[in-house]
Amino acid sequence: MPVAPERTPASAPREQPPRLIVLIAVEEEFDWRAGFQRSATAVTHLADLEKSLSLFESRGVKPTGLLTYPVVEAAGSSGPLHEIARSGRMDLGAHLHPWVTPPFTEELSRGNSFPGNLPAALEEAKVAAIRARIEESLGLRPRIYQAGRYGLGPNTYSILVRHGFLVSMSASPPFDFRAEGGPDFSAAQATPSWVGPEKTLLELPVTGGFVGRAGRGAAALYRLAKARRWRFARLPALFARAGLVERMRLSPEGHSAEDLRRLTLALRARGVDVFTLSFHSPSLKPGCTSYVRSAAELARFLDRCRAYLDFFLGDLGGLPAAPLDLRARLLGDGPAQGAAPETRIAR
Repeated sequence: MPVAPERTPASAPREQPPRLIVLIAVEEEFDWRAGFQRSATAVTHLADLEKSLSLFESRGVKPTGLLTYPVVEAAGSSGPLHEIARSGRMDLGAHLHPWVTPPFTEELSRGNSFPGNLPAALEEAKVAAIRARIEESLGLRPRIYQAGRYGLGPNTYSILVRHGFLVSMSASPPFDFRAEGGPDFSAAQATPSWVGPEKTLLELPVTGGFVGRAGRGAAALYRLAKARRWRFARLPALFARAGLVERMRLSPEGHSAEDLRRLTLALRARGVDVFTLSFHSPSLKPGCTSYVRSAAELARFLDRCRAYLDFFLGDLGGLPAAPLDLRARLLGDGPAQGAAPETRIAR
């Protein structure tokens, strides 16, 4: 399903330094090989999340953590998540995994794992549920949202506006999820845009793009490589090894620090000013994801994060950013409409 709602570019003057958001999808520990299960709600890694924040703090970066329903449900009245919320060490928002977010009326399927595929009323009910659970458990009103599996749909932006969200971080260019029944971002730009009924919702895409010698022809060449008739030849891997074209997401999961540097420089040359370094919180505990299976792999994972931050904030001359602050800046340095990203709720 192509996702191409009407959108208005949102960009700061080109001479400004590039900005970096660190986005952590704070979610339950999930075995993707096992399929979608409503019972997969373990969150044993939350203490590891809290401990990792010193890495970002040492570079002056305040990450954005977007929380799934099981994470908030497990928070109780104390623990690492409450400490993070109390201290303000992260900006917190909502991350919707529909298979573990009530109401549970849809069939469990790969297509229904993309929340934008659900009937509008059900998608909205799940958005309302995660928003309310964050408010009840942590005493703050979330203003930042990410659709699980980047599952934007035709109703998503209108729903978010109705529920007080100001920023979406759901688009994932240049990835195409149609083979699984999801959205197609292959033609989407890796730049911020104003979306929604009144163009007041800011879409900050998760950063991704093509790198390689193919240049402007990279997207077309990659589509050719992925065509069903060439699947036997494994052309994407061959083209990547030859340096022709490679598709990447700006993430320490599955990419080296050099990969992240190459992607950043390629997108910067194309006029991208806002970058989002993203990963999943279970990768901070060995054994919870395929990206980090041991203490040694965790050390290398954190080293990649550290090296990239030093490159972006040092060599590139970039600055750290927070989604709501960036929205205010793009509105003209005025206050963000509605509220701060973590509006405290009176008890």
